[in-house]
Amino acid sequence: MGKLFFTPGPAQLYPTVEKHLVEALHSDLGSISHRGKQFQKLFTQTTENLRQLLSLPHDFGIYFTSSATEIWEKSLASCVEEKSFHFVNGSFSKKYYEFAKELGLSPFKVEAEMGFGFDIDKIEIPEEAEVICCTQNETSSGVQMPAHDIHALKDKYSSKLIFVDAVSSMPHPHFNWTKVDSVFFSVQKAFGMPAGLGVWIANEKTLAKANELKSKGLLKMPYHNLLTLAENGKKHETPATPNVLYIYLLGKIAEDMLKKGVENIRKETKTKAELLYNFCEKSNLLEPFVKNKMHRSETVVVANTHKPAADIIEALKKENIVLGSGYGNLKEKQVRIANFPSISVAQVEMLIEKLCKL
Repeated sequence: MGKLFFTPGPAQLYPTVEKHLVEALHSDLGSISHRGKQFQKLFTQTTENLRQLLSLPHDFGIYFTSSATEIWEKSLASCVEEKSFHFVNGSFSKKYYEFAKELGLSPFKVEAEMGFGFDIDKIEIPEEAEVICCTQNETSSGVQMPAHDIHALKDKYSSKLIFVDAVSSMPHPHFNWTKVDSVFFSVQKAFGMPAGLGVWIANEKTLAKANELKSKGLLKMPYHNLLTLAENGKKHETPATPNVLYIYLLGKIAEDMLKKGVENIRKETKTKAELLYNFCEKSNLLEPFVKNKMHRSETVVVANTHKPAADIIEALKKENIVLGSGYGNLKEKQVRIANFPSISVAQVEMLIEKLCKL
């Protein structure tokens, strides 16, 4: 029996990954030119499968990078002249904010403690802020920003761009695409792939902002910025040699998810999250870290432990089950349990059964 990974990324591989990788290797995809018709067809198939899976309008482009971390940098450098606004409530949302400072911008932030979300109605965003940066699912703390809160920001600040880090939740959130401008994610989490590919979704308003900065001579990243990605994307290509194998694999997994149905995936994710949180609320071993149920992530469940987290993790390893540890200085006091589509309801029930015996 192989190991079962409940880690929040890299995570358990989607069940069909092996089959698709074998097919890709037999098709010599690792050696094809990224300027040829075969790759252009592959690029088109992957982007169209993602577009259908996410119900994405055609005024949004889909672009590929090496990671979502790279998109933090590119999104700010390509689209912010001076000031961005950041919701910070964990290690990754904080890094997005810190990237803005490192780029020489003057970002604003509103910050909540680890484990807490935001009351959107009580937050005023300065007029000078050009872009509002939201972390939809904070992987370090298991806090989500509900999609309706993100939509409410666009309703209130319609002239500002809304950028969404959905690294550890896509394709679970159901976005109203008229109320977000840019969304990005990595494939090693909810898409169940090995790490090495970031996906950036951006609309025409986002591109217009990048072109505005370019016209002022203020584009802070002339090498492979949003505009170069978009220019090559029109030709179904990338600016530089991409991870062809993973673009192919992502397209195939998106196709598999389409066959299952994204709404079925979302319902199953909710069911598994309810099982995990209900167990944590009744358990003598774990308790939910996030107290406000509305702000609890449905894809990364974070729990405080009533015994050393390392002991729980080691005990489960003997059962070939791998949990994620807490993040940063909470490593010894918490576990993080990924609830991605690659994990079935039966596997979650089995995990709970094992935890009951510890």
